[in-house]
Amino acid sequence: MKIVEVSNKQTLGLFHKTVHHIYNNDKNWVCQLHADVDKIFDPKTNPSFKNGGAKRWILLDEKQQAIGRIAAFYNQHEANKWKQPTGGIGFFECIDNQQAANLLFETSKNWLSCNGIEAMDGPVNFGENMFNWGLLVKGFQQQGYGMQYHKPYYQQLFENFGFQLFYKQFSFHLDLKKPFPEIFWKVAERVIQKPEISCRHFTFNEKHKFITDLIEIYDATWETFREESASLSYAEIDNAFNDARELLVEEFIWFVYRNNEPVCFMVLFPDANQLFKKLNGKLTLFTKLKLWYLNKSKTITRARALVMGTKPNYQRLGYESAIFWNLKKVFDKLDHYTEIELSWSGDFNPKIISLYEATGATHAKTHHTYRYMFDTTVPFERYHLPETNEIPRRARKSSTQK
Repeated sequence: MKIVEVSNKQTLGLFHKTVHHIYNNDKNWVCQLHADVDKIFDPKTNPSFKNGGAKRWILLDEKQQAIGRIAAFYNQHEANKWKQPTGGIGFFECIDNQQAANLLFETSKNWLSCNGIEAMDGPVNFGENMFNWGLLVKGFQQQGYGMQYHKPYYQQLFENFGFQLFYKQFSFHLDLKKPFPEIFWKVAERVIQKPEISCRHFTFNEKHKFITDLIEIYDATWETFREESASLSYAEIDNAFNDARELLVEEFIWFVYRNNEPVCFMVLFPDANQLFKKLNGKLTLFTKLKLWYLNKSKTITRARALVMGTKPNYQRLGYESAIFWNLKKVFDKLDHYTEIELSWSGDFNPKIISLYEATGATHAKTHHTYRYMFDTTVPFERYHLPETNEIPRRARKSSTQK
C-alpha cells in the first residue's frame, strides 16, 4: 500500500473515485457533489485557510487502485482554544482493513504534528459543523443533505486505532403525516396569541433585513461562547442563500419577533440528497437540467433543519413552537413533504433534545465525534457541559441552538 498526496488532476480524480469504490451498490449512499467537496479545500472559498491549512491523501494498493482517502486540517485560531492544540481529519473512506486505515490516520497525525497540533478530532469538516460532521454508527439509511453516511465497520477502524468518543450526535425525524402532541400545540397557540409576538418567513425581496436579523439572533445565542466561535458574516450567509436559490424555499426559514425584536429563527433546507442521488457526484450542464426537472417534479419529500437559535433571554418560553406552528401550515400546502429531519443535537445539549422530543419526533440516527490524543499519557476527557452550567473551555458550534 502506498500513500499519495492529492496534488494534481489525476490524484484529485482518484480522491473522488475512492468513494464510488467503497460504496458500490450501496443503495443508501448519496455521493456528495465533487465540486462542493473541492470548495472546502480551496483557499479562495474557505476562510478557514486564513489561520490554517489542509492536506488530502489517497491510499493505493499494489494495482494502483484507490482503496482509501483522508483529509487533515487545522485552524490555528480554533486549535489553540484547547488544552492540547487540536486539528481534525475528515472525508475518510477506506476498505475494511485496519492496516490501511492506520496508514491513513498515521499520515494525518504526522502532518498535523508537524504543524504544532497535539490532538485530532474526526471525522469532522474543515469549517462549519452543520455539514460533514461525525461518524454514522446508528441509522444506516439514506442521509439528509450535509449528513454523513458510512460503512458500519468504520467505527471499529476508528476505535481500534485509538480514537475515543468525544460526544454523540443525535438526529430526530419528524413524521409530518402524524399529528403533533396536543401539549405542544397548546404551547404554540399560547405564544401565537400574544399581541407582542409576530412570525415572518424569509423572502429574497427583504433578504438584507432577514440576514441581519439572523446574525443578531445567532450572535446573541452564541454570545456566551464568543471566545470559542466566530460570528457568522453577512457575506457568508448571503452567498449561501444565493447559491441555494434554486432549491431554497422561502417559507422554510422562519423568524419570531417580540415587539419587533428578532428573538428566534429556524432554517430548513429541502433534502437535496434526494436529487443528488441521481447525479453521481457530477454537476454538468446535463445534470443541471436533470436537477431542475427533478426539483420541479416534487422529488424532494423531506427537509432538514440546518440551524436554529433563540436569544438566551427568550429560551424556554415556547417561541420555537411558534415556528413549528407556521411550518405546519406550509407543509399542509406542500403535502408531498412527509418528513423533517431535526439534526443534529449533541448528547451534551439536553435542551434541544427535549425540544425535538416534544414535537413527537423520534430518534433516528446517531453519529460519533471522536478525539485522538497524540500523547497517550495525557488524560482523555469527553466533551460535556459542567453541571454548574459554566461554559466549557471550548464548544464547537452546533447546527442547533445551545
